[in-house]
Amino acid sequence: MTTHHAGIPPVALVVAQYNASITHALRDGAVEAYAAAGGDPGGLIVVEAPGAFELPVLSAAAARSGRCAGVVALGCLIEGETTHADHIANAVANGLVQVGLQTGVPVTFGLLTVATVEQARARAGGGEGNKGAEAMQALLETLAATAALSRGETGARSTAAKPDKAAAVSG
Repeated sequence: MTTHHAGIPPVALVVAQYNASITHALRDGAVEAYAAAGGDPGGLIVVEAPGAFELPVLSAAAARSGRCAGVVALGCLIEGETTHADHIANAVANGLVQVGLQTGVPVTFGLLTVATVEQARARAGGGEGNKGAEAMQALLETLAATAALSRGETGARSTAAKPDKAAAVSG
């Protein structure tokens, strides 16, 4: 596996095409975050998934390909009148966890699970930031921590500051 600028390894983006206006914004945020970290966006492996349900199997294929150090799975589920979105979200979350555990290749969860299109837009580059960029940042931090562990470094951890949601809720 080749590495790109500043030691940033190649990664795969698996992007659901259902709700494409949202998922493409998530993809763009992930690409921007990768570039901001020093990665070469031209080296990203972008895999289009028909919908969110297919994210785990295509993430597994990307992880097993040997072409990437990690996978960012991106999609958008908007709640409807039934519990369909809940079932899909649970299946995707469980599937993506299994991909990471079974392959040893980190996979991050960039699946929006929202009640409205407005909430999705807010999380795909709007007022709530871009969850695609956050999923990419989480992957890059995970790759850095696993590399440190492989080198035998103790206290391997991410140095990025994280928002404290508990403090925001109570404060």
